[in-house]
Amino acid sequence: MVQSMSRKGDCWDNAVAESFFATLEQELLVGDVFQSHRDANAALYEFIEHWYSPERQHSTLGYVSPLQFEQQLRQMARAA
Repeated sequence: MVQSMSRKGDCWDNAVAESFFATLEQELLVGDVFQSHRDANAALYEFIEHWYSPERQHSTLGYVSPLQFEQQLRQMARAA
């Protein structure tokens, strides 16, 4: 694994994280009011583990889900 660090003030290293939080806000949080911290945690877990990681395709990952991308990396590492 290679650490990604760029010049101070360069936003490109942070783009993937910013994209995730924008998706989270648009697709989970808009209009929702959680009754408790526990409810918010459960909704966040459901969003990430049952939709975002296994299902949502990402252009930066070649239009596969994060889970599919991770599986591809593991297969390539085993083949090497």
